[in-house]
Order: sequence, then C-alpha cells, then structure tokens
Amino acid sequence: MKELTKSLATIQTKMKAKKSSYNSFGKYYFRKSEDILEAIKPFLLEHGVYVTVSEEIVATDPVPTLQSTATISDGKDAIHATALVGVDLNQKGMQTAQQFGAASTYGKKYALGNLFLIDDTEDADSGKKPSVVDKIKEKAKPTITTAQLTKAKEYMLAGGDIKAIESKYKLTAADKKELNELKAEKADITKA
Repeated sequence: MKELTKSLATIQTKMKAKKSSYNSFGKYYFRKSEDILEAIKPFLLEHGVYVTVSEEIVATDPVPTLQSTATISDGKDAIHATALVGVDLNQKGMQTAQQFGAASTYGKKYALGNLFLIDDTEDADSGKKPSVVDKIKEKAKPTITTAQLTKAKEYMLAGGDIKAIESKYKLTAADKKELNELKAEKADITKA
C-alpha cells in the first residue's frame, strides 16, 4: 500500500488538468472529466497503476442519487474517492437518460477531482496569480474609449461598481483613480 500511496501523491503533485471548455453564459472556463482522464494517462505506465470510475444508485428517495467512485490501483492495493450527485428529474428539455447522463458526468468529474485533489473552487478573491487563460482574457478586453469612460462615470454616479466596468474594459491607473473619486464624491453627497 505504501508504494501506491507514494504513486498517488506524486500524481496529485505533478498532474495538471486543463480547463478546455468555455461556458459562454457564465463567461468562465471549466474542466471536464475527460480533461482529468487525459492528464492522468501519462502517469499510468510510469507508476504501474490504473484508474477506473464506477457508479451506482445509492438512493431513490427523495431523488435518485448516484455515487461515483474513482479508484487508483496497482493491481494489489486500491485507493478510492467518491462523489454523490442527485439526479434532477424535473430538468426541462431533457429526457430521463440525459438527466442521468448529466448527473453521471458531474459525479465522475468530482470523484476524480477528489482522488487527485483537484480544486475547482478558486475565485477572483483567492489571491492566486492569474492563469494563462485569465491573462488571455485580460488582453482581449478593449481599452475604454472616451465615450465609454463618460458612460462609466455616469454609471458610477448612479451607484455602479467599478468591478463591472473593469470586467468589460481595460482601465488605466488614471481612469481607475477618476472613477473611484467619483464613487467617493457620490458617497459624500449621499451622506450630506
């Protein structure tokens, strides 16, 4: 068991699973179970291990619940990680097979994430350095024009948030200072 634990720890430390899919509605990149499986493959022969994912229905009331189990094994010992996912049978626009398929996909991703210590909870306030994807998205933002800056000032005077403007446009330090000063003036006027 010691060798398997060492192999798993090495994989957890060295493996990088990319986020290859983009959600245009939420405007974020995300990782699929296929991305995790692709990232694992180079380590399998190197460490003499294999990975499987199995599923079973563990409850039916109040909703069907799938348990996905990701397993790493060297043929002798095994280490497991699980994830529980409810199946939304009321999801509109999906047939029952699709509802179970969506839950299955989600469960596999999180079981694998649990096994390989992949954390998808990072947020903008985490203090971590921006990823390559973040840098590309930042470069893709247009620089704010004079007309857009005027509208941004109006937005700030109406109580808007500078983060909303920064999510759409590149701002210079001077632009940020001016918008923050407007916000402060607005707060002072409101207090008086």
